[in-house]
Amino acid sequence: MTASEQPMIHWIEEDQPRSARWRSENGNPAPKRVVIADDRMTADSAYRLACEGTGMLWRGDFQNARQLLQALARRAEPKADKRGKPRKQPVSPTDAFNLHRQAQSQRARTLGMLLLPFDADYSIPLRRAPDVQLACNEAYGAPAEPFVASLRELLGLIGAHEWRKKGVEIAALGARIHPHYGVYSPVRGEYIGLVEAAPLPSTKLAFDIGTGTGVLAALLAKRGVERIVATDMDPRALRCARENLVRLELDGQVTLLQADLFPEGRAPLVICNPPWIPARPSSPIEHAVYDPESRMLRGFLGGLAQHLEPGGEGWLILSDLAEHLGLRSRAELLAAIEAAGLKVLGKTDIRPQHPKASDEADPLHAARAAELTSLWRLGAA
Repeated sequence: MTASEQPMIHWIEEDQPRSARWRSENGNPAPKRVVIADDRMTADSAYRLACEGTGMLWRGDFQNARQLLQALARRAEPKADKRGKPRKQPVSPTDAFNLHRQAQSQRARTLGMLLLPFDADYSIPLRRAPDVQLACNEAYGAPAEPFVASLRELLGLIGAHEWRKKGVEIAALGARIHPHYGVYSPVRGEYIGLVEAAPLPSTKLAFDIGTGTGVLAALLAKRGVERIVATDMDPRALRCARENLVRLELDGQVTLLQADLFPEGRAPLVICNPPWIPARPSSPIEHAVYDPESRMLRGFLGGLAQHLEPGGEGWLILSDLAEHLGLRSRAELLAAIEAAGLKVLGKTDIRPQHPKASDEADPLHAARAAELTSLWRLGAA
């Protein structure tokens, strides 16, 4: 949605009706009611308003707004019983997942009610406000008009800007990949090691489906594949991949193409790392994690045989977390592979090393502790 397509929000200030454009890259709806808030507002009052769905347009000190948001976050944490255990005890991994997502969604709505004004040049007209113009330019594009956005979204923009500036170290490349706002960051890099170690069926040509930051296209180029065609539907991802490939001086080997899954033609190697969880995204940014009804996975499997050269391989990178959550069975995956006219040539696994895998307080700990990430080598049956 472009800035001009975003809705307007309205409020009363100094007894006068006011309005401004609402902006949310997360796709959060505009609050229907907005009141003015400043340093005099208590955390309890703010939390009550936020739970009611009332937006609070901040006119006080910016750093005080950040402290208030932290106080709201503490109040939004799940409540425990007297023994310190969560009151809701899910009866299955699927229930745990659904309750976790519901809690995340409710928390996001509540914390998104603390709002900030932005001038047309992305400056924030508040005391002690930081310079966020570069972060906003990276996420929103060229400025156009004043608007209102949530403080929580702004902090996400700032965090994305820092990740983009710092980058993510990729050992297999001996370099950093710099993710853009809204493009999935390869912070969980275990799957990159699988791609680095798998024997290449050919070094002539490869297709990288859903390239994202371009990390796998870069790795294939680094491994000596002469030509890679990397596709993605998201213009942001394509810009991000292009910037990374130019920085790595690998852009001469990689052609970037906006396409829904496959480019035209066939290749001896086709690689895809689809979203791993078959669930509905609650915001545009979650499309890299959640794949409703396994659409991208099924689309890749369904079209793979028609895009493989004789004797070619399709590399599917997939976590089995969905299986441990009861969202997709191994039998369903194998049936989809068979129905697509494919056979399994081999599979290599790796256990994730991210902190949540060992965090017993995580609501999904049991599933995460059992998770494996796999590279499935597929061929035409």
